[in-house]
Amino acid sequence: MEKYKENILDRIGIPHALAWGYLGILIFMMGDGVEQGWLSKYLIDGGLTEAESALVFTVYGVTIGISSWLSGVLSDMWGVRRTMFYGLIIYLLGVIGFVSIGLGGFNFALMLIMYGIKGFGYPLFAYTFLVWIAKKSPGSMLGKAVGWFWFVFTGGLSVLGAIYASWATTAIGYIPTLWSAVIWALIGALFALVFMKFKTKNETEKVPSEKATMNGLFNGFTIIKKEPKVGIAGIIRLINTITLFGFPVFMPLYMEGVGFTESEWLHIWAVAVGGNIIFNLIFGFVGDIIGWRKTIMWFGCVGCTITTLLFYYSAQIFPNNIVFVMICGFLWGMTLAGYVPLSALVPSLVKEEKGAAMSILNLGAGLSAFLGPAIIGIVYWLGGSGTVIIWTFAALYIITAFLSRFIALPEEKLGTPRQIRKLELAQLKLTEK
Repeated sequence: MEKYKENILDRIGIPHALAWGYLGILIFMMGDGVEQGWLSKYLIDGGLTEAESALVFTVYGVTIGISSWLSGVLSDMWGVRRTMFYGLIIYLLGVIGFVSIGLGGFNFALMLIMYGIKGFGYPLFAYTFLVWIAKKSPGSMLGKAVGWFWFVFTGGLSVLGAIYASWATTAIGYIPTLWSAVIWALIGALFALVFMKFKTKNETEKVPSEKATMNGLFNGFTIIKKEPKVGIAGIIRLINTITLFGFPVFMPLYMEGVGFTESEWLHIWAVAVGGNIIFNLIFGFVGDIIGWRKTIMWFGCVGCTITTLLFYYSAQIFPNNIVFVMICGFLWGMTLAGYVPLSALVPSLVKEEKGAAMSILNLGAGLSAFLGPAIIGIVYWLGGSGTVIIWTFAALYIITAFLSRFIALPEEKLGTPRQIRKLELAQLKLTEK
């Protein structure tokens, strides 16, 4: 990696050359989050059945999973900036098509197609920037750099997007709110693609041949054979957010059954997600200090095993005590962020083909949206209950703790990323003398 001069942004964990990109992701994801919390109900109120509405989001999830994998592979083939640009164009086509011809005529088939296209777009924009971070951040600050990514990603999607939507849907209406996502996406792209001048090695390369393209796509899976640890990390990432996608499916009904109203549940969930957002950043710093794998194992894997059970049973331990349930939810969100250093560890497992390695991690992130709800559906289909679901989740987190033992970096024996950086600087000073 080229010589890297630090400034104040680097000291807090944001590579200064990528700073505009972080701001761009925050604004872009804010636009993508304008429909969270109300679109499903809007579709049902408009005439779709619950099953049809669920299918719209299922198709969306499928395309997100595919695009999440492609983000790393295509960034290796085409360069990060070009891949992000294509993601922007696809996203805009999806949004415009969904709002204009999908919702315009309330055509279910067109809704499926256009919302699916939208799902292809945002991972190519956002997750490709994560690949960029992995390629261009100094190793000593990589954990913090990816922590900041997840902070702006989740903060834009789940916090700013929701806050803006709560105002916009009342002030300008639902359809104009959806249209405004185009504006936010363009503003985000302006910062990420125009203001930021940092280039990757293959930014000036020509468009690859058809053969090279196919080889690049194939390499997105062969990387697992070359470095099995990447595949193991992908499985860990797959399990990581099963509760994030699973809890909203069955916890509202469970909480209602133990005495909480819908409004109280929404406040509990907001606190839990807030804990996740805050600690997405904090655990990036912690990983650089004590080690990425240790942070993943103890705070992520072991922590999630305990807090997942605690969050579920908290309403039974102290009935109708919303403060205690909120605290337990916050702890769950906190430990869920303990897996953040995976985004720093995985690209460090390979010397080259970092994009391909990140594509496996991103694939796990995308498919996690299926695994959580799928587990719930299977358990209910087999006649199980919420208790069976929660212990299944906890068992899977225990499995990730076991798997995390096999993703250690060779240099882990030399110390933490911060300690290794100090050794490198000391060696450099001796060389200069």
